[in-house]
Amino acid sequence: MALEIKVPTVGESINEVTLVKWLKPDGSWVERDEVLAELESEKATFEINAEQAGKLAWVAKEGDTLAIGDLACTIDTAAERPAGAVEAPAAPKAAPAQEPPAAAGAAKATDVKASPVAAAIIADKKVDPKVVTPSGANGRILKQDVLAALESPGRAPGTVAFSREEKAEKMSNLRKTVSRRLVEAKNTTAMLTTFNEVDMGRIMELRKQYKEIFQKAHGVGLGFMSFFTKACCYALQEWPAVNAYIDGDQIIYHQYCDISIAVSAPKGLVVPVIRNAESLSMADIEKKGVELAGKARDNKLTIDEMTGGTFTITNGGVFGSLMSTPIINIPQSAILGMHKIQERPMAINGKVEIRPMMYLALSYDHRIIDGRESVSFLVRVKELLENPELLLFGKDPVKTLLEL
Repeated sequence: MALEIKVPTVGESINEVTLVKWLKPDGSWVERDEVLAELESEKATFEINAEQAGKLAWVAKEGDTLAIGDLACTIDTAAERPAGAVEAPAAPKAAPAQEPPAAAGAAKATDVKASPVAAAIIADKKVDPKVVTPSGANGRILKQDVLAALESPGRAPGTVAFSREEKAEKMSNLRKTVSRRLVEAKNTTAMLTTFNEVDMGRIMELRKQYKEIFQKAHGVGLGFMSFFTKACCYALQEWPAVNAYIDGDQIIYHQYCDISIAVSAPKGLVVPVIRNAESLSMADIEKKGVELAGKARDNKLTIDEMTGGTFTITNGGVFGSLMSTPIINIPQSAILGMHKIQERPMAINGKVEIRPMMYLALSYDHRIIDGRESVSFLVRVKELLENPELLLFGKDPVKTLLEL
């Protein structure tokens, strides 16, 4: 009996997916619940599993675009189980080429990766072996390889001088969606950006002082994102328009803070959501952030984990960006951009001090957020970050005591 495996429904408004990769070979034996293939929708990557054990027969090919409900493969449940097929691996891996024992022993017997003449030139000319493309057996660098590297310094290994070649590559569904949404955000919102800067000295001191204790107590590192998330949650509750969005002729205000965190994944930018971040502790925010970032790297994020955020934080500083104007993640109305921490001379109490400063950028939809609200929101975030003790309950303890 041939069991049909069809493309499942993966979310509202998603009508088609791309079969990215088969994880089991055509004609192979598969066990029940074993992962068969990796599919990609416009929002996320997911897998299809074997519903029964049997012999797999591909119907769709890698790279095919399939509609929801299309047949991806079949499983012959009446096929005879191969001898020794007790449990199949989760994903097939190409068997490494078996090296003859003698060759393997020879390779281990020496650590020399360059011929004597090549090694002498490398030492004399102080050439980085990483920029030399080896042409000898077993990756051995030869004399002509070093001379070629010296003739064309600064060029990446393996590249051809004055190449005019081009490469065409089909856009993934995820990249198509990102492209469409970015253009839509630019064309449908009255987007402006306001800037400020924050002295990160106090937060850096706290992290240095408590990072080991925090790690031992909570099993997770203390990063910058929890401080920013907490600060934004307080500011969003004080300036609710920044946490709202326009729906037709209505403004929808959220009484909670679902913070979207922009993450660079192997297949493009994804924005998983930390739900009810306003109610989470610093440790809970860090744990959730690590969990979502790990899923993003492994392409394991579900659609539910990527939808429904009310405000976005993006950190271009991890890539070295000093200043940028982030684009709103629609239908949200604002996004906060973090940037590189850089020491700069600052005037403090009439004296020049070198302080670790970070530029902040808040892009917002001017249709719903006025200049006063956007600037006040960013100033409040700055205040909370420069005085992290305020993150305990959002107010100055002395002012709270005096009811000011």
